[in-house]
Amino acid sequence: MGMEERSSPSYSPSQVEAKWQRIWEERGANSFSTEELRGSRSPYFNLMMFPYPSAEGLHVGNIYAFTGADIHGRFQRLQGHDVFEPIGFDAFGIHSENFALKHGTHPMDLIPANVANFTRQLRRIGGMFDWDHSVDTTAPDYYRWTQWIFLKLFEAGLAERKKAPVNWCTSCKTVLANEQVEDGRCERCDATVEQRVIAQWFFRISDYSQRLLDNLEHIDWSESTRKAQANWIGRSEGARLVFPVPGSDDVIEVFTTRPDTIFGATYMVLAPEHPLVERITASSQREDVRAYVDRVAAMDVVSRQKTAGEKKTGVFTGGYCLNPATGAEIPIWVADYVLAGYGTGAIMAVPGHDERDFEFANEFGLPVVRVVAGPDEDADTPLEEAYTDHDAGRMVNSGRFDGMSVAEGKAAITADLAERGLGEQQVNYQLRDWCISRQRYWGPPIPIVYCPDPECGAVPVPERDLPVILPRVEDFKPDDDGVSPLARVESWYSVDCPACGAAARRETDVSDTFLDSSWYFLRYPSVGSDAIAFDPDITRRWLPVNSYIGGNEHAVLHLMYARFITMALHDIGLLDFEEPFTRFRAHGIIVKDGRKMSKTRGNVVTPDPVIEEFGADTFRLYLMFLGPFTEGGDYRDDGIRGPLGFLRRLWDTVLRAADNDADPDPRLEGQLHRTIEQVTRQIADLQYNTCISGMMEYLNAVRAGGRRPARAEIEPVVLTVAPFAPHIAEELWERLGHEGGVFGRARWPEYDPEKARRRIVKLAVQVNGKVRGTIEGPSEMSREDAEALAREQENVARFLENGSVRRVIYVPGRLINLVVG
Repeated sequence: MGMEERSSPSYSPSQVEAKWQRIWEERGANSFSTEELRGSRSPYFNLMMFPYPSAEGLHVGNIYAFTGADIHGRFQRLQGHDVFEPIGFDAFGIHSENFALKHGTHPMDLIPANVANFTRQLRRIGGMFDWDHSVDTTAPDYYRWTQWIFLKLFEAGLAERKKAPVNWCTSCKTVLANEQVEDGRCERCDATVEQRVIAQWFFRISDYSQRLLDNLEHIDWSESTRKAQANWIGRSEGARLVFPVPGSDDVIEVFTTRPDTIFGATYMVLAPEHPLVERITASSQREDVRAYVDRVAAMDVVSRQKTAGEKKTGVFTGGYCLNPATGAEIPIWVADYVLAGYGTGAIMAVPGHDERDFEFANEFGLPVVRVVAGPDEDADTPLEEAYTDHDAGRMVNSGRFDGMSVAEGKAAITADLAERGLGEQQVNYQLRDWCISRQRYWGPPIPIVYCPDPECGAVPVPERDLPVILPRVEDFKPDDDGVSPLARVESWYSVDCPACGAAARRETDVSDTFLDSSWYFLRYPSVGSDAIAFDPDITRRWLPVNSYIGGNEHAVLHLMYARFITMALHDIGLLDFEEPFTRFRAHGIIVKDGRKMSKTRGNVVTPDPVIEEFGADTFRLYLMFLGPFTEGGDYRDDGIRGPLGFLRRLWDTVLRAADNDADPDPRLEGQLHRTIEQVTRQIADLQYNTCISGMMEYLNAVRAGGRRPARAEIEPVVLTVAPFAPHIAEELWERLGHEGGVFGRARWPEYDPEKARRRIVKLAVQVNGKVRGTIEGPSEMSREDAEALAREQENVARFLENGSVRRVIYVPGRLINLVVG
């Protein structure tokens, strides 16, 4: 570097950032070769959720998330780890397809342009990304392995095709998860959602319910995320009970967590989709039941769940079943608040002790029986509402079980019914199997061929024939008949059966984009390995992921599916671990002027012009300064000038101190070590905003009074600021005479705990109770040292000339009073 550049008087973010991004690229500073991946002695996999490359480009929320994760990775690198920080693009899915349909373009043209724009923006923010190990889920060399994973689960019996009720968006023309339905409408397009029953492919994630729940106890994840997953799995202990249908061999099975209340079960409710509805409906009721079932069929699952809290609807079937405890016949009803996909699709209704059943019974005049009484109640106490304080109650109107506590009654009644073959103890889970079929175009084809020969049936595509390439189809608009656009391309779906050679047909559904993202982290280190999805040796060295940072909106689906896929591949023998992410932290959300950002409100922040004006380092620093990283903050346009001013002052301070080799001022040395200690501790806990505050406070102390700082006072701060503002840190480190770069040879500064504990305090000096001066010294200085410093003060000494000090009153950290007589 020449002297002219070295003595540059002002900080130019654009020049500094362009220079160091070029140098990083030339040096391959952030990239790993295959040999380096295999030979790393201190591997650290720093993962962030890869983005969906929208046409609008990166938004401020993306950059907030990526910057926070990048700071963590850079900190680990300065700690001496080999940090692998890849990035990629989750580019399949309905968002891209709908955008292409709306704007008259094709996803195969849209996505490459979007990816190129995202790549430009990601490079500009100075992330420590390994671009040699990037993935694009729409690339055949990626989704080849997505299809391979499907085949592995199919071989293991974890993929099956079955009919099930699903949410169907009438506009998007595809299946939606419950989380994608809001108030009966599609979250993407706001169209009405209805229920359909269609055959689709499912992964048997429900088989893993208990393992998924158990492992939450020992993984280092955000508490809110673990709680969300536990609630979604929804474990409950109870009993499976059998209600015979008189005059037939049919039985109705229910799962209940309250077998103790069975003597109060006065009616049965079936879901409209329950397979027994047609058989047990009396001829006199058939027309009413069919009309009700048809009406409910038009409702989506989420809307039905919400109507559970509204006025109850239902229809009597005219059929009856036997209460296994009492032997009495009880009527069978059909109601929309019972869902076929939950439990057994049937409930025993106990209106005396369930609010929902109580409301239904009152609506339709059904009997209500008390079978649990509270402390001041008995078997005849009237029920004006459902009694649900079960822990305090005792059983009544329950035959020989009267007087038992609820807990005792549960066990005793379950055992009694089990002896008679009418029940058994059971654990139930709310987690349902994962439907991966999508009746759309923009996704990886499911690698199955259907052969008309029943001995073949659904035949997996041989691995040697992967990938099953998604063809370019100009007319990819979905139909309302629920059939994928690929079903219109006979030249593509007509193939020979891989097993027998007969004329056959490809599966025309594509797979859920959540499958693409359920394993991308496994692919990253093995990008470039064409013969294998993930290299065993490299995978063993780098995984599971050390740190994963992402949005809490993915607390359930993405994270649950990634955990399941990892467990399944572990069980198949392809992985040595069963949990993919050792540590997960959810970042917060950025709002603007107190409101969520949206185009309609006109408060969306576009990063490009902000970075152009203020620089990437300033933008990174400002975003992290808004508030706690795990909570987010309120973006205000004028707020960015504070971080810019801090970087300018840092620049000026370092250049002024570069050739000042004086010892650090003792009054600053303790604060320096406390600052290093604070940032070291808080950066590891993602407390970025307080780290920045601490560094700002220290820089102000260094510059106080216009003093010329010593190099030793400011050089460590260049390293502590480096994860936040890597470009300026690299430039200043070089100007201080170091070679190899901050993120090449430098290491995180160490602090001395003894010096960090030492504080310089200011004490008032009094003579006979009146303040005559001030002194500064270590907070732990003795009375003798404080008195000696006080006597050195000229003004204090003047008041001591005409007398002797008879007594010294010393209050450490506050004052010293010299009593003269």
